[in-house]
Amino acid sequence: MKFSKVVALAALVSVGPAFAADEHDHAHEHESMHGGVVVEVKDLDLELVAKPEVIQLHLRDHGKPVDVANGSAKLTLLSGANKQDVELKPAGDRLEAKGSFKVGAGTKLVAVVTLPGKPSTTARFTLK
Repeated sequence: MKFSKVVALAALVSVGPAFAADEHDHAHEHESMHGGVVVEVKDLDLELVAKPEVIQLHLRDHGKPVDVANGSAKLTLLSGANKQDVELKPAGDRLEAKGSFKVGAGTKLVAVVTLPGKPSTTARFTLK
């Protein structure tokens, strides 16, 4: 009797991940619209466009731009042994910082985004 319960439990446990791994539609695209790297966090798409002279962060909620007028973001760039902290401020429909940035392939970035009335969101990016 106990053996059959163990087998049944094992069968149920192994079937769960198969359904979870199935391709599912979130009803919105996660494609780059500005030539950057896109990450999804809590139904929010964050697109990071990183260039040596400017860093931009575009936010979309189910494909629609998020109002960032009163928002901000703190970004940490990690490139080899170098670490750089940057604050992004509203610039039209995005958060942005201008300056000099080391943003080569393999650079890792961590963004903490703060929007009014919402909990802060943390996103991790790796540049290609």
